[in-house]
Amino acid sequence: MPFYMNQTKDKIQPWKTLKSEMVVDEKWYRLRRDEVELPNGVVLDDYYVSVRPDVVLTFPVTDDGQVIFVRQYKHAAGNVFIELPGGVIDDHEQNPAEAARRELLEETGYTSDNMELLLEVIDNPTKDTNKIYFYLARNAYKVAEQNLDETENIEVLHVPVKEVEQMVLSGSIHVSGSVALCLLALKKLGL
Repeated sequence: MPFYMNQTKDKIQPWKTLKSEMVVDEKWYRLRRDEVELPNGVVLDDYYVSVRPDVVLTFPVTDDGQVIFVRQYKHAAGNVFIELPGGVIDDHEQNPAEAARRELLEETGYTSDNMELLLEVIDNPTKDTNKIYFYLARNAYKVAEQNLDETENIEVLHVPVKEVEQMVLSGSIHVSGSVALCLLALKKLGL
């Protein structure tokens, strides 16, 4: 066991959930209100949790060293962002890699026969329930046109892999999941 894990073992205890109710249960958003008891005995009767589906995010790189990005408007932040392709794992999907392949195809028209899971992360453990699965898609190739739903308007960008790190460091790419996956994928690729 790593040193840092040995130092904190059993010192941090989970909260006890005393009561839980779904207060918003809509197609696009679910919010749960929990009553919890902290290890020190304090009771919070209004701890709100966003119940969110798990998400996939893919770093697709082509044979000729182009990374496929998407550029789209995100309403909560009120801006247009450059991100990696990704989205929600649908209820019927059991395999995150297949969801990643589906999202990549829908948003960009690209696919890959080489989907490698780099890391499974927790998005916002304070308030959200979901995980993000980070994939590296080597040898991505175009097989179709985009297949967007009525809420999507996505521009596909091709960026030389050697320019990606500078885009992250300059803030051109600044959505947290895309930043993290870019840096992980570049490390994995030895760049």
